[in-house]
Amino acid sequence: MLSVNTNSGAMIALQYLNNTQAGLAQTQQHINSGFKVAGAADDGAVYAIAQNMRGDVAGYASVQDSLARGMSVVDVAMSASQSISDLLIQMKGKALSASDASLDTASRQAMNQDFVALRDQITTIVKNALFNGFNLIDGSTTQITALASSDGTRKVTTSAQKMTLSGSIVTVKTTSTISTQTKASTMVGLVAASLKNVNSALAKLSAGSKKFSIQANFAQKLSDTLTSGIGNLVDANMVMESAKLQALQVRQQLGVQALSIANQAPNTILSLFR
Repeated sequence: MLSVNTNSGAMIALQYLNNTQAGLAQTQQHINSGFKVAGAADDGAVYAIAQNMRGDVAGYASVQDSLARGMSVVDVAMSASQSISDLLIQMKGKALSASDASLDTASRQAMNQDFVALRDQITTIVKNALFNGFNLIDGSTTQITALASSDGTRKVTTSAQKMTLSGSIVTVKTTSTISTQTKASTMVGLVAASLKNVNSALAKLSAGSKKFSIQANFAQKLSDTLTSGIGNLVDANMVMESAKLQALQVRQQLGVQALSIANQAPNTILSLFR
């Protein structure tokens, strides 16, 4: 039916053109943003899932920071422990030399001065083995704990190893000397025992450091997997979007032509009145 009041063909053409325009705008948005789901309006369910996963990724970023701090604390303690172990080796050598009965008094006193300097250096090292307010070898704390899960419910812990003088690990006392042959002879065994204890404590710290390192690597892998999963959910496929854009542009041009043709239809009514 031809009518000057109602142009059904033009209305249908306009509807299709509007749909094409909407699809074209959406595709351009996907290309511009790189997302096929940029907000809840695009797909509420997918957006909610992606947001939850983004929360987990943010949580694992905090986990990695916590583990990195924990590893640094343990690494500082390990470095200090290695230095203490080296000092004890030197102290053992001094004590053994001073235990020699043929050594004259002046030489023994010189060795004793070196021994005391090495002994006091242990205290200096222990006091300075500090990172981020934590010292694992001065007895100020019993352990270092780091986050291990994005919800904070699981943690990784490494025990402290107190290495102050006159302790259970370093049994050399703050007043120990090798000023006499007898003291030197006794000190050889005492230093050897301390050295054994320190090396054992060092192995425990090393094991703790590995725990932090392993958990950090695992957290990084989880974060990468989640990030990839988020991308699969919300990232736009640029190849598909490019093909879709070209198709929509062709449809747009055809729609404009179809609307133009439909708008010309009422003109045919004029020929009826010639």
